[in-house]
Amino acid sequence: MAASGRARSMSGTIPSMETAHEELKDNTVIVVLGASGDLAKKKTYPALFNLYKDGLLPKDVHVVGYARTKMDDAEYHKRITSYIKGTEDPETAKKLEEFKGLASYISGGYEDAPSFQNLNNHIEKIESSYEDKERNRLFYLALPPSVFIPVAQHLKEECYSKGGKNRIIIEKPFGKDLESSRQLLGALKRYWSENETFRIDHYLGKEMVKNLLVLRFANVALSAGWDKNSISNVQITFKEPFGTEGRGGYFDEFGIIRDVLQNHLLQVLSILTMERPVSFSAEDIRDEKVKVLRAIPPIERNDTLLGQYVAANGKPGYLDDDTVPHNSVCPTFAATTLWIHNPRWEGVPFILKAGKALNEAKVEIRIQYKDVTQGIFKDISRNELVIRIQPSEAVYLKLNTKLPGLNMRAVTTEMDLTYKRRFADAKIHEAYESLILDALKGDHSNFVRDDELDVAWKIFTPILHWIDGKNGPSPKPVPYPYGSRGPKELDAFIAKYGYVRTETGYAWPVTHVSSL
Repeated sequence: MAASGRARSMSGTIPSMETAHEELKDNTVIVVLGASGDLAKKKTYPALFNLYKDGLLPKDVHVVGYARTKMDDAEYHKRITSYIKGTEDPETAKKLEEFKGLASYISGGYEDAPSFQNLNNHIEKIESSYEDKERNRLFYLALPPSVFIPVAQHLKEECYSKGGKNRIIIEKPFGKDLESSRQLLGALKRYWSENETFRIDHYLGKEMVKNLLVLRFANVALSAGWDKNSISNVQITFKEPFGTEGRGGYFDEFGIIRDVLQNHLLQVLSILTMERPVSFSAEDIRDEKVKVLRAIPPIERNDTLLGQYVAANGKPGYLDDDTVPHNSVCPTFAATTLWIHNPRWEGVPFILKAGKALNEAKVEIRIQYKDVTQGIFKDISRNELVIRIQPSEAVYLKLNTKLPGLNMRAVTTEMDLTYKRRFADAKIHEAYESLILDALKGDHSNFVRDDELDVAWKIFTPILHWIDGKNGPSPKPVPYPYGSRGPKELDAFIAKYGYVRTETGYAWPVTHVSSL
């Protein structure tokens, strides 16, 4: 009993985040628009099923798929369950059959009112079985941005529940630059209020990104050195081991900066660097994120390195993709350095790096501390705090310690919190599961607010216009081989911002989690 009590006393409770809306607990129809697309079948429907399996969706929930594609229920059910895992388990298979029973489909266009009137009739037929008068609707737009505005308009005019709560989830990209983003925001606000709108960036739903709030503000040992006095530089890295592989047409329109840096990595940066919020309420958190983003000036050209992968290791180059324009200068790799002009971070470079067709899959934050005071130590490695967002979630701190033995020799090692070992029995929910649940609860904490999006585009728009050739010729990205670490110029690029690579042969032993 004593041990049990001691364990309880050592755990902390985080106050529930305040919500701007009431939770949708029952009488709810979830409409997935774009139900025939890749995003819906790979992410949205698996997330909805896992929430259903865990009993986290509203009571008597129904899921309605909507898209242009004409298909019967059998084809629809086959498509939406094709990426659901664990169906060999009898209990999961049973739940899947139940899920199919509450999932229906209707086809229609995205720009004509009669199609949405037909959708509304379908929803009302489902709602007729609800005993209570309240009718709640959650609309998930798994759609390209080109149809956001007409869909949002028709949903409001033809499918808006008059007797319940309505919410709309919108996927990125939210525009292509500051001007287009403002046009999109303005058009959407004519139909949907900010409280009803949930702009989803799935990185905000990842376990390790949400953990940043606790790591930063619940640990004096870390927060005491979380500033320019102790930290030399910070890198936030996103690496994919595959290229566009036939999907280059879409990618070429946006590029790696719009695809990853301006949203995913900037969101991570804002949580990593913001000041302590006064509470865990959604608006208090987002207020602090906006404050720190406003302290970041637009990115300079000389703080940018652009790359494009070429054929190597038996893999085709970006320009070998038939869907890519033959003379495209679209970057598939980018490293940009941001500066935060406030008392905490003045002078600390924040290097955001993202690329396709690299040597591994990895997303991590690497905080490198300044050199130890010289004197009794010489050429000793710097401390580094590394937060591995995916895969193999972990937090580890690189330290110098005495090598056991008779000699006084320092060696680099780590204090390692690898989630698969420490929390072996814990289930880490997928980001989309977490965010859909937040939208059902009405919690905006992990969604992008309108002014936050506006500031983010201000930071990146000048460099994007340069890349797009709007202010002269477009820069030509440097080539890098498929399967490499990126452009050969990368090491010199990050070195000029003070990053010192460990030369002792140290490597974090990530391979030890692969068998777990």
